[in-house]
Amino acid sequence: MYLKRARQRAGIALAVGCAFAAAPSAAQAAAVGLGTAAPFVVLAGSAATNTGPSVLNGDLGVSPGTSLTGFGLPAVVNGATHANDAVAANAQSDLTTAYNVAAQEPSSDLSGSDLGNRTLQAGAYGYSSSAQLTGALTLDAAGDPNAQFVFKIGTTLTTASASSVVLINGASPCNVFWQVGSSATLGSTTTFQGNIMALASISLDDAATVQGRLLARTGAVTLINNLISASACGTSTSPPGTTPGTTTPTTPGGAGGTPGTGGAGGTPGTGTAPGTPPASRTGVATRNGSATLRPTPRTAGSPSSPRRPGSPG
Repeated sequence: MYLKRARQRAGIALAVGCAFAAAPSAAQAAAVGLGTAAPFVVLAGSAATNTGPSVLNGDLGVSPGTSLTGFGLPAVVNGATHANDAVAANAQSDLTTAYNVAAQEPSSDLSGSDLGNRTLQAGAYGYSSSAQLTGALTLDAAGDPNAQFVFKIGTTLTTASASSVVLINGASPCNVFWQVGSSATLGSTTTFQGNIMALASISLDDAATVQGRLLARTGAVTLINNLISASACGTSTSPPGTTPGTTTPTTPGGAGGTPGTGGAGGTPGTGTAPGTPPASRTGVATRNGSATLRPTPRTAGSPSSPRRPGSPG
């Protein structure tokens, strides 16, 4: 009887041990830094194209290409624009470095499985070829605000319509990196989190939203009524003013009135009212993945105060 029970216990211990061994564990991810690419929410290699009232909360750039199409009103770029200048070129160089660091991460293999309907801990995960997201992927930082998630994808990244990436327990979109070996396509109304670093191109279908960045090394970035924001990461260190669709407030001016003489009233001042910029729109990602555009009034200079006759101008 004793020997029989001992054998049963040994069998249970072996089965439990095998179960734990079979459970996939994430490889520890090394730090991935974007350098001068960090202020950009959209950085393209050949061209960037937009259709509709997309909102970019961060910088827009292209290099070595020069084409930026469709980023005037009704689109809004709450950041600076760099078309094949030194800033965009340096950002592309740092993007290449970050891409290569992510590509060399040791990773747990998820090849052949859908990213949807699962919860993953911090670490690096790999796909030998394409990766598909259908439904919700949850990333759990387990209370560590610095937890990093790296996804290495051999060829393409595709999301089905209305798919989502959900961050819990302190996970940040700033620390989620998608290294894509060719191109990425996000389906309509997808709610996505993290920084897509694609070797070729990145395309977003209608009303897809991204908390993070779209960084394409050689190809184009294509938007259709999208919200792209990395405000949680402190983006856009460049001064505004080179941004399409944004008006810089005009400094109020105008000469003062002539002082009254001999009791006569002076001529009222003719101050010129400052130029009032259109309200910038800040995109808000809703739960169903659509983008809601909320007006955020900008502060302009106060117009010249009216003057009463008889007082100095």
